[in-house]
Amino acid sequence: MNMVEARGLRRSFAGKRALDDLSFTVGPGELYGLVGADGAGKTTAIRALAGLVALDGGQALIAGRDVASGGTAVRESLGLMPQQASLYPDLSVAENLRFFGRLFCLARKVFRERSERLLGITRLAPFADRRADALSGGMYKKLALACALLHRPQVLLLDEPTVGVDPVSRRELWALLYEFVHQGMTVLLSTPYMDEAERCHRVALLHEGRILLTGPPQALLAEFARGDSAGKAPDFETLFLASLDRAEHQEKAPAS
Repeated sequence: MNMVEARGLRRSFAGKRALDDLSFTVGPGELYGLVGADGAGKTTAIRALAGLVALDGGQALIAGRDVASGGTAVRESLGLMPQQASLYPDLSVAENLRFFGRLFCLARKVFRERSERLLGITRLAPFADRRADALSGGMYKKLALACALLHRPQVLLLDEPTVGVDPVSRRELWALLYEFVHQGMTVLLSTPYMDEAERCHRVALLHEGRILLTGPPQALLAEFARGDSAGKAPDFETLFLASLDRAEHQEKAPAS
């Protein structure tokens, strides 16, 4: 069973199409990346899969359940880290975790065990009493990730988790994601950084709510290299720009 399914998602804002018949699947224990520039539809796709955006058409499923009608079962199987993390800046690290623990109705013993483990693996334990608004960007993102993982979701959705994060924290965040995926969690993330595409099991290159290319990163690069007359080793930025140029050329070409 696929843990995430986007079936022909469509959504427009003020007449502009944000999702244009978007379809993809993510399997159990897979790390899947939505890669694209600002305005590509990444955030809208994440929000639609989390049930935070009403669709104009199509169907979003998490763990085989329709997001629109799955209710509590969907919420319990889903963890979300939005682009602007929903933390309380005037609460400490420990207090934010406690708030989310109560939100998920965790028993006291369960909360204590999980929060201690998450504080340990995120290296936030020494800062448990520090207010959230006094954390660095990377520490803030790791706290948001810990809060999203308290109820041990099957699926984790992350909207641009490394934007605004220093290189060391960025590396640590990716190490955490690999650990969770190794344990069987399904992770879907969005990123504007082309170099992060190669860290995923599979990616979808997005433009204006449509998928330009999708597949394992190395397979996409190898296929692009075979068709590149320059003969240089390609990177994802080159691949993305070439795919974008091709799409724009096709859009401008007169219909036969």
